[in-house]
Amino acid sequence: MATLYSKIKVLDHPVHPMLVAFPITLFTMTLVAFIVYAVGGDLTWYRVGYWANVAGVIAALVAAVPGFIDWLGIPNHLEGKRVGVLHMVLNLIVVAVFAINLGVQGSYSDDVAPPATFAVLLSAIGVATLLVSGYLGWSLVQTHHVGVNLTREQQALEPRRGVESHVSHDVPHAPRL
Repeated sequence: MATLYSKIKVLDHPVHPMLVAFPITLFTMTLVAFIVYAVGGDLTWYRVGYWANVAGVIAALVAAVPGFIDWLGIPNHLEGKRVGVLHMVLNLIVVAVFAINLGVQGSYSDDVAPPATFAVLLSAIGVATLLVSGYLGWSLVQTHHVGVNLTREQQALEPRRGVESHVSHDVPHAPRL
């Protein structure tokens, strides 16, 4: 297996994995805040959920740029390319769901007691999709070594290029979809 170095780095560390923590946290925060609002009715939590949603969409779009550039560097014949496409498509769905959520919740911004049902439902769908996408992102790093600088010893243990093996006794692989 080829070592697939990240194309965008800061001090030799891949940027995409550094950035993804922000939208993950913000989208999770969106869901939690809307649930707390739905249960307790405190409008502050609705606002926290709304602004976390705004920041999450922005952060996801920023994180997508280095992720896309890294994906372009994966050779087409490798399994990691296919996994990367699934990861990317699911992330685009997540951003679309949260962007729709912004539109829906923005229409209630002046209400004294905005409804919480769609806020919670859309956020839950987005976070559930994000979990699947996150697993695929994890497999890109752990299984396919995208953005990983292997030591010489680790490289020696890798299957030879052109004879890529998808069998490992140590690392689970992404499911075939």
